[in-house]
Parts: sequence; structure tokens; C-alpha cells
Amino acid sequence: MISIVSNASPIIGLSMLGLLHLLWEMFEVYVPTEVYNEIVVDTPEEAFGKNELIEAIKNGRIKLYEVKDKELVNKLYGHLHKGELETVIAAKELRLTYVLIDEKSARSFASSLFLKPIGILGILQRAKELGKVDKLKPHLDMLRKNGFRISDNLYIELLKRADE
Repeated sequence: MISIVSNASPIIGLSMLGLLHLLWEMFEVYVPTEVYNEIVVDTPEEAFGKNELIEAIKNGRIKLYEVKDKELVNKLYGHLHKGELETVIAAKELRLTYVLIDEKSARSFASSLFLKPIGILGILQRAKELGKVDKLKPHLDMLRKNGFRISDNLYIELLKRADE
């Protein structure tokens, strides 16, 4: 099974859709401490992803990872958020290939370090290909409705690829 380190937004988005289980069905998933804090510690009780992440870690479906090079995180902070930095640095420390991250600047940073970024849309597309979800459109619509930025061109392209 492929291992991946996840940033906050894909966990929040998949939780919103009731599809967080897709992550551990398709990957061995790590979450850096800062991402955990963003989702669990720094949010209200009813926030998407909070209870789902706590439960997934408790059940061993997602592994919590403490980044070792905190100095590098602090040095680069300001260019990206700490959660994004820890996601990328954790992947390097764990010698992984993939990071689950949606933000464009963080994806560029990950790519510059020879990591392969995947976003929530890539997860949904792969889940459709594997028959784990029947349709993409309702999920894309829900993400857009809740503030996830998906351009019209990308939206149309994803639906075409999914034969919807």
C-alpha cells in the first residue's frame, strides 16, 4: 500500500463529504502534529474533520507523525502555513513520494522537493475509478458550495473524465 502524508484541507473536505474512509482504504496515511492541531485543537467541537480524525487515529487508521526538523519548519514559516510545511517535511523525513495537499503554493513547494502532490480531487477521481464512489458531481458540488475552489474548467474536465 502506498504511504502518504496529508495536510488539513483534504481531511476536512473528505470528512464534509462523509468520505474520509477513502484515505485509509487507498493509502497508509500520516498526519503531522501541526495538521492535527489545525483540525482538532484549534477548531470548534462541530468542525468538519475533528471527530473523524480523532477516531481514525484512535483506531490506527491514520498515524500521527511528529516532524523532527522543527527548525526548518520555523525557518520556512511565512512562505507557507506550518501545517503545509510539516506535511512536506514529514514526507521527506519518512522518505515518501506522495503528499496529500490542495493549496497551489504548497503543491509547488512539494514538487520542487521531488514529491508528488495529490489533492482531494485526485482522491475523488481515483475513488470513482476504483468504484468506491458512484458519482463525482455531487461531491464536487458540495465542495464548491462549502468554499473549496474548483475552477469551471477543472470541474468540467473532471466530469468528462468520469463520464458524467
